[in-house]
Amino acid sequence: MINPPDYRHDTVLPLPMEVTADAWAVDAACSGNPGPMEYQCIDLATGAQVFHFGPLHGTNNIGEFLAIVHALALLDKMGNTTKTIYSDSYNAMLWVSKRQCKTKLERTPQTEQLYQIVARAERWLQTHRYQNPIIKWDTKSWGEVPADFGRKK
Repeated sequence: MINPPDYRHDTVLPLPMEVTADAWAVDAACSGNPGPMEYQCIDLATGAQVFHFGPLHGTNNIGEFLAIVHALALLDKMGNTTKTIYSDSYNAMLWVSKRQCKTKLERTPQTEQLYQIVARAERWLQTHRYQNPIIKWDTKSWGEVPADFGRKK
């Protein structure tokens, strides 16, 4: 019999002990790829939605990237340099660290608005220094990231 992980008792959400409570989790969802894309951020201590954006025509990876940058920019505006951000997207974390969204999404009139938002996010990354830790959510060990939209089949 496998022992269930120990869970935190200082959060509303059932979180494993190794997950930081003073943190936000971000995730994106896309119906089709590309397709209608949206993203959100959830506060892990309270379970409250911090922000939601979309839907807008795009890809899941772009949504994951924008969710991290949106969280970083909001924390910067709040003067918070310590809150952890969890993401289950290795690609998005890599793009943020390189300060560039390396999407292959075709630039068309349908995607132009999204490309403008991506450019704004890239400019923010290039002109700001953030200290907030960005940590890979361990889906295999911890289950779906709390910001997941719950639409997987």
